[in-house]
Amino acid sequence: MTFFEKMRTAVSRRTFLSRTATGMGTAALASILDPGVLRAEDDARGGVVRPFHVRPRAKRVIHLVMSGGPSHLETLDPKPTLGKLHGQPMPESVTKNQPIAQLQGAKLTCLGPQLQFLKGGASGLEVSEALPHIASMADEICIIRSLVTEQINHDPANTFLNSGTSISGRPSMGSWLWYGLGSECSDLPGFVVLVSAGGGQDQPIAARQWSAGFLPSKYQGVQFQTRGEPVLYLGRPPGVDPAGQRDVVDAVLALNKKFDATVDDPEIATRIAQYEMAFKMQSSVPKLVDFSDEPKEVLDLYGTKGADGSFAANCLLARRMAERGVRFIQVYHRGWDHHGGVKNGVKGTGKIVDQASAALIKDLKRRGMLDDTLILWGGEFGRTPMAQGDGRDHHIKGFSCFMAGGGIKGGMSWGNTDEFGYNAVENVVHVHDLHATMLHLLGIDHKRLTIQFLGRDFRLTDVHGQVVKQILS
Repeated sequence: MTFFEKMRTAVSRRTFLSRTATGMGTAALASILDPGVLRAEDDARGGVVRPFHVRPRAKRVIHLVMSGGPSHLETLDPKPTLGKLHGQPMPESVTKNQPIAQLQGAKLTCLGPQLQFLKGGASGLEVSEALPHIASMADEICIIRSLVTEQINHDPANTFLNSGTSISGRPSMGSWLWYGLGSECSDLPGFVVLVSAGGGQDQPIAARQWSAGFLPSKYQGVQFQTRGEPVLYLGRPPGVDPAGQRDVVDAVLALNKKFDATVDDPEIATRIAQYEMAFKMQSSVPKLVDFSDEPKEVLDLYGTKGADGSFAANCLLARRMAERGVRFIQVYHRGWDHHGGVKNGVKGTGKIVDQASAALIKDLKRRGMLDDTLILWGGEFGRTPMAQGDGRDHHIKGFSCFMAGGGIKGGMSWGNTDEFGYNAVENVVHVHDLHATMLHLLGIDHKRLTIQFLGRDFRLTDVHGQVVKQILS
């Protein structure tokens, strides 16, 4: 009988925990040897939030990230008055001393909405003609038209959207959720990132956007690649069979356990867990990305023929991950940076993302998963009502996103910008409020999910954030 078999048969859960002094490394090793060994009888999800702070409405999040800053004025926020003012000077009273990215010192002229808006569903919620499929799901979504953020350039704005601060190195919201709630999946990471591009200027996305920051690194998001091997360095080396690799993994685990008994380093627990996760993913990932078990009707619904790295394929892949228990899934599309040609740009990028975004909502609903899956759709900021040629500059004082499922009230909008679409003036929702609301829907009080670092308690919402209760069902 091997060392591992003796440990599994001879040591009970309570005895194992009460007699060991090796800290997190041993605990992680025990959970690998038997995934149930450390689970409380009444709660198998893991995570530090035990019990839930509030009644959870959602189990998971799918964040459809429209990276580059989609224009709210051509997508989700109709502004007929701005259309009437097209070509006229923007009032200085609106723009004076306000943050502007590339239009500083330029003559500021109103650019009316370049696309028409459709009324969708029984609610009559207005959505751009560039997003007809999303408009058809109007009764399922809540559009927030009064978002504000604090960073006017792409990278820091994405950092702020993901981590609640523009300071790089803080944990992302996906990492916070995985840390707080654990994962319902033993053979895939709890936080997965997918990226596609097309339709406009493709702003780069850095891996630090899904960083675990100062949380244990096991909560780092894992990016799946769109070409070649889905996960880098996951494949088995030539000439190594599963049994041989299992021996290597077991030997490494034993060595790491001995080292952890001496130094008691949480990162060794991460190393133990990640070796085992990688071994399991060699079997789970190929099955995950094999769409051969999906009916043609489902592929047609999303508008994809297979796992080809497109936004449509990534949305279907996100649904498959959600079914398997992945806690937080981010689907980036890098094509919304329309400094010029905003009319055709939004049309083109909208055509890439519209069908699959709506299909994801529809597919989850008919599978009975929409009620416990929170969908968030939007970018890091909006675009100016002032013209930048025939495009729009970055804008942070008022923009839009939508949410669906997971305890969100559908068929409604919340908040408003002024008649120019410039300032959020009614029921303003800060990014911190968005984070607080998301955590609340997953059963977490955002003020209580904290970790101490450098002598201070940190949280996703820092010292801010209010739950937007009016949009909850």
